[in-house]
Amino acid sequence: MRLNHLDFHVPDITATADFFIRHFGLTLRDMRGQNGLAILADDAGLEIVLSHAIAKFGTADQVELQHQTYHIGFILPERADVDRVHVGLVAAGAVLSGSPAAMRGGWLFYCTAPGNILVEVGWRPG
Repeated sequence: MRLNHLDFHVPDITATADFFIRHFGLTLRDMRGQNGLAILADDAGLEIVLSHAIAKFGTADQVELQHQTYHIGFILPERADVDRVHVGLVAAGAVLSGSPAAMRGGWLFYCTAPGNILVEVGWRPG
């Protein structure tokens, strides 16, 4: 069994999709409607779906909640890749936790993607 997809509720699908495409190399598989739903994919087959919260299901996005209730993590093949992604995020003015640092046996940092999604970016020695 493998994880097939994750669906994140965000208020601005285009901005969040652009962030993941630009900084994490995901590709846009499908954009439905104007800012209606985006399907992104990584090179390992995982899909990230970006959609609006559906009120009839009692859901809300993390911007509306004003809390980060989860985080996602990207693991990179080399420590230098973490530093490279960090530099790109700094240049883009992203919200960052700080510089990459040694934590929990790896080299990592956190940033916040549009939609108030907390993202861990790290490397761990093999």
